Amino acid sequence: MSIDETASTNDLIARRKRLLGPAYRLFYEQPVQFVRGEGVWLYDPAGNAYLDAYNNVASVGHSHPHVVQAIARQAAVLNTHTRYLHETLLDYAEKLLATFPAGIGQIMFTCTGSEANDLALRVARTCTGGTGFIVTETAYHGVTSALAELSPSLGLPLAKDSHARLVPAPRSAGDDTGEIFARHVRGALDDMKKNGIRPAGLLVDTIFSSDGVFADPAGFLRPAVEAVRAAGGIFIADEVQPGFGRTGEQMWGFARHGLIPDLVTMGKPMGNGHPVAGMAARPEVLAEFGARSRYFNTFGGNPVSAAAGIAVLEVIESEGLLANAQRVGGYLRDQFRQLQARHPLISEVRGAGLFFGVELRHGGPAGTPAASETAAIVNALRERRVLISAAGPQANVLKIRPQLVFSTEHADILIERLDQSLQALDKT
Repeated sequence: MSIDETASTNDLIARRKRLLGPAYRLFYEQPVQFVRGEGVWLYDPAGNAYLDAYNNVASVGHSHPHVVQAIARQAAVLNTHTRYLHETLLDYAEKLLATFPAGIGQIMFTCTGSEANDLALRVARTCTGGTGFIVTETAYHGVTSALAELSPSLGLPLAKDSHARLVPAPRSAGDDTGEIFARHVRGALDDMKKNGIRPAGLLVDTIFSSDGVFADPAGFLRPAVEAVRAAGGIFIADEVQPGFGRTGEQMWGFARHGLIPDLVTMGKPMGNGHPVAGMAARPEVLAEFGARSRYFNTFGGNPVSAAAGIAVLEVIESEGLLANAQRVGGYLRDQFRQLQARHPLISEVRGAGLFFGVELRHGGPAGTPAASETAAIVNALRERRVLISAAGPQANVLKIRPQLVFSTEHADILIERLDQSLQALDKT
């Protein structure tokens, strides 16, 4: 980076701190500014291209022309709220619900995944009469007051009188993974009962993104879900990160486990950058909520958002992106494992479709978490113009989550530059 570019970046950072306050965070030791996006690439002010292997918001590629055109067309005609009849919203609801199992039959729209999860909490409390929720120890589910308590990855401790219970995320891919996870969930349910708390639900991101990415073995969630339902709670599948084909082959992360959730929350990838989100539900779960509550969201389900959502579904289908995620994801998994064979620091490669967690430890899977090395590699890749991030309770998992349009050629660039970053680290 030139002296002028460094000065410009530092000026932006100072201006941001002054205007936005201290709570925001930036990626990377040397933050990067982007002015344009196209497909899997982001461009800085100097025109340098960065391979985006992280931002799933633009799920079908940055600034996809079909989505941009759909948004522009509808914005030029009408944008208003859901208290007026509008056919585009209903068309979107029909198309989106058609991607779910038959038991999921209704949907409510919001603007963000946080709003969708917050609505799911309200519905769960109403239909069960409970107040207790179970989440994993490093989960992230949103930024509302209620969800901050259920998002321990934000670093906030549970209040002493909290009705939330934290359980370890599944950390193996063995035959007993499901039973171990269910044992923790049953322990949380027992603790709720001991403290006079009625359970409302189990809320999980179905690929455990913030916990370090855990996808296998397929089906391991079933025993835990059965335990919660037996105790009177419901299962909420947070599909904000794993949904919309991210895990390959199937549209939804929960499908890997052969389950039909009671509620499904969605967000970021729905509009390819346009803020649209929602909560799909079993009609019988929504019946009690609808009888007791009214729901209104000014921009949730507006015509422009609906047009964006329809366009995203059309792109996923017309470009065969579920199959692409499965094919390129399989290729990437093989490449990561070849890297693992050459670099002992890689202790495990996990994931499904185009969603990976590459864990770094000293001394193999039972060794010491390599948190500082993980941060070094994330920053080294940024210097090599590849964007990823980190996750996990010890921040020692490379979180890799490219757009659904990622190709094997893009995968080769990612692997080459990750290999270079690991080699450079080996020499230090």
